[in-house]
Amino acid sequence: MQISKKQARQFILAYQGLLPPRQLAGKAGIMDFVCRVGCLQYDPLDMVGTNPNLVLQSRVRDYRPQLLAELLYSERSLVDGWDKNTAIFPVADWPYFCRYRNREILYRGQEEKELNKAIPRVLEELREKGPLSSTDFVQDEKVNWFWGPAKASRAALEILWYKGEVIIFKRIRQRRVYDLACRHIPEEILFAQDPNPGEEEYCRWHVKRRINAIGLLWNKASDAWLGIRGLKTPMRNAAFASLEEQGEIVPVEIEGLGQPGYIARENIPLLREILTGSQAEPQAAFLAPLDNMLWDRKLVAALFGFEYTWEVYKPPSQRQYGYYVLPVLYGDRFVARFEPRFNKKTGVLDILNWWWEPGIEPSEAMWQALNSCLCAFMSYLGATGLERGNWEGADRLGCTGTK
Repeated sequence: MQISKKQARQFILAYQGLLPPRQLAGKAGIMDFVCRVGCLQYDPLDMVGTNPNLVLQSRVRDYRPQLLAELLYSERSLVDGWDKNTAIFPVADWPYFCRYRNREILYRGQEEKELNKAIPRVLEELREKGPLSSTDFVQDEKVNWFWGPAKASRAALEILWYKGEVIIFKRIRQRRVYDLACRHIPEEILFAQDPNPGEEEYCRWHVKRRINAIGLLWNKASDAWLGIRGLKTPMRNAAFASLEEQGEIVPVEIEGLGQPGYIARENIPLLREILTGSQAEPQAAFLAPLDNMLWDRKLVAALFGFEYTWEVYKPPSQRQYGYYVLPVLYGDRFVARFEPRFNKKTGVLDILNWWWEPGIEPSEAMWQALNSCLCAFMSYLGATGLERGNWEGADRLGCTGTK
């Protein structure tokens, strides 16, 4: 099957719920999307909402972060865990990550001594007192942990979370409160056997899962494969070959790409629908820095002509744009990027800067779409005011009803 770059873009966007954006609704829409893509990558930075909330606000109409919180911490349909690094995924997928929970967590010397004392103590307190955070433990020894010095109880809680003995019961802002997993995950899920007993089966399953995380993916090294336990290039190649031979994935030739993209066979009907050429009026969306469709930045550059780097970890002098910058989508093109900040105390959204992509001359229809998108974005944040810098076009971007 051969398709154009435009058709490939439209397929990915349609699969991602972005063509048009904000067409899903409520918790059912959230679950539909997360089950489709497998997981949402988690990151605690909160300039205009955390990454999972930013992903969902671009897909779900009238989205509010409380919807995700309820699915995670009240209904337990979703769970915090490890997939593409720290991530949110359906609790039904818990058995597939036995390898993550059974992995060795190495510590030595003084850390081993203190943690061996802390782990049983932490478990006992959870059993007796119920949900606890690391701040509930006092008179703790410090240990050198993966990310720096930490209280032994905090490191013990993280070990127990990695092993699946505790889960994140809730978050108070970004502080984790833990509880015993057996109190919240049904036994038939918590103690289920790994559906992929061998490494080859597991690798095939996770490679296909990552293809479905984006919709269309090529067989090249990228961040799209981060977090797959033990994955090396030969294993990835073997998984692709086996999945193609079994008919689980289908190669698609894309003009000018030089190598095929792959889609899951169950998504062929959506691709055929895209090939009919029917298309809605272009709408705009603000995307998350770690949005699923941006996981393979080289593929995005090849298909969309859009170069994007998340620059939060770069020194200010090395940033081309800004600290926390979001891509702006219009129809099937990236037309701009901008740096927002939301002040929760004042309710003001500040658009510090806005950079148009080369060659973009916004039409009246694009401005209308951008303003509609901005209104939805401010509603998601609960913003009541808007500040704009002196960037080109700032006077054209606004939302009716804001101060």
